[in-house]
Amino acid sequence: MMGSKEYFKEVASQWDTMREGFFSDDIREKACSVADVQKGGISADIGAGTGFITEALLNHGLKVIAVDNSEDMLEQMKKKFGSASDIDYRLGESEKLPIDDETVDYAMANMVLHHVENPYTAIEEMVRILKPGGKLVITDLDEHNHEFLRTEQHDRWMGFKRADVKNWFTKAGLKNVTVDCAGGNCCSESECGCDSASVSIFVACGER
Repeated sequence: MMGSKEYFKEVASQWDTMREGFFSDDIREKACSVADVQKGGISADIGAGTGFITEALLNHGLKVIAVDNSEDMLEQMKKKFGSASDIDYRLGESEKLPIDDETVDYAMANMVLHHVENPYTAIEEMVRILKPGGKLVITDLDEHNHEFLRTEQHDRWMGFKRADVKNWFTKAGLKNVTVDCAGGNCCSESECGCDSASVSIFVACGER
């Protein structure tokens, strides 16, 4: 059975087009807004894919450490951004980030949490790399019951309860934690055309 890593290897070259059908650019602007990103800062983009979040961070004047567990996704990202000096590409897992402690001002993860084996471990890792006063922002799916997202797109988790996410942030040591509606839905249709999903997206933010 194909896992999420194999799935993203297979779709890497088409991912930008596919992503446009899933959710809008408004999501990344919401993430930057709630984090109040400041020009000149350093942000980690966890599960960077082909650079959806990174592009917004660059536009806001930040340097980016882009981490993904798919070489194919990172290769697509490098094709898009070239040898931009403001991006540091790193191959690695969300639950064991290749980033030193207290390195970044911001850590962002968009649609990553529902693919990891242990969401809380991933959150702990993202908190670990934040400087004191740094902010973690996660955008992901609210809890849903669309099974085809698990079988076709290899989601490990059927979204999350916002209360659970808030508890994880707090338990990991973050303060001023908020979990709100990101203002958009993630939309997808099953391969057979027999089911479709329009799942609301939350944005969670906390400060170290």
